[in-house]
Amino acid sequence: MDKLDRYRDIIEQVLAKQVFNSDRYPHLRDRPVFDRRSDNYLMLREGWDESERSYGVVVHLEIINGKIWVQEDWTEHGVAGDLEEAGVPKSDIVLGFQPPQVRPYTEYAAA
Repeated sequence: MDKLDRYRDIIEQVLAKQVFNSDRYPHLRDRPVFDRRSDNYLMLREGWDESERSYGVVVHLEIINGKIWVQEDWTEHGVAGDLEEAGVPKSDIVLGFQPPQVRPYTEYAAA
């Protein structure tokens, strides 16, 4: 299996785990959205909180030039750590939600 296919599998496993660990919000439903063709992977959260509609992206991961870009991450502990635990080296994880000038000072790849 090549690196990109392995990363795709890891991302899908990590996000599926996130979905099933969302007992904290029983009135909201998490939906994984995987698009291997464009290498975009999302976890959406939607539902109703009493009379208010809730809908948004919880996690958005994207594979760009062989690296996993964390474009959005509203999880409590951070999805980058889950990617590391699954075998992705820090040098292949980019915190895309951080400004470009800040990325070199993180423990992850700058781009």
